[in-house]
Amino acid sequence: MTGKVFLIGAGPGDPELLTLKAMRMLQEAQVVVYDRLVSPEILALAPDHARLFSVGKSADDHPVPQDKINEILAELALQGLTVARLKGGDPLIFGRGSEEAAHLAAHGIPVEYAPGITAAQGAAAASGVPLTHRGLATGVRYVTGHRQANGTLDLDWKSLASEETTLVVYMGVANIGQIAMRLVAEGLSETTPVMAIANATTPRETRLCSELGRVALDVRDAGLKAPVLFIIGKVVTLAAEWPSNAVDMMIATADAGAAERLAHG
Repeated sequence: MTGKVFLIGAGPGDPELLTLKAMRMLQEAQVVVYDRLVSPEILALAPDHARLFSVGKSADDHPVPQDKINEILAELALQGLTVARLKGGDPLIFGRGSEEAAHLAAHGIPVEYAPGITAAQGAAAASGVPLTHRGLATGVRYVTGHRQANGTLDLDWKSLASEETTLVVYMGVANIGQIAMRLVAEGLSETTPVMAIANATTPRETRLCSELGRVALDVRDAGLKAPVLFIIGKVVTLAAEWPSNAVDMMIATADAGAAERLAHG
């Protein structure tokens, strides 16, 4: 009898941010296959009887390649087991969950999803930095700062270099210098606020406020290690660590600009 696989978003790390559905699925699991970004606090919630399999990957270190992970999930389910595939954040946001689901579907294995709070939302809630805010950002974009096999970061830099948008960079700690340089080259100011957050929402969380022109050096000097999320844009001025008058000045400037555009419209 074929088992099934739960693709579970484990969220950014704080177990209180798990959904009720994710918790229910985890408790039903006979086997838990988990990524490196799943926090120990969440792993501790796995049933005592469940077997745990680590398949974590990091930059330049893939002890269990993605193809092998796909095979492991299928083999376990074909043994009739209920498998919880735990992924940090949300399995459908830079989590390759859809690739695993496609492989399982090809083998006739049922798959169910439990969405998770993605790292950007968790970091925003933990730091008090909103992803959108009146006068500061009218939208938000998520991008990955890493390519498979260290491939070229072929992002649409011109569209990403928008002062009206918050840019969130996942998996970008190794390439933040290149990312910053490309954004500045496309017109984003070197003084654009940046927050780097490592291990967001966990007891190991570390935050660093910087500016686009120097963030790579600041991250290096602070010794921040993955997982690190970068929030780039004016909304970072709402962080408690930022000078208190900066946000008022930016909103006033934005409102003045909007009024001038309206007057000349």
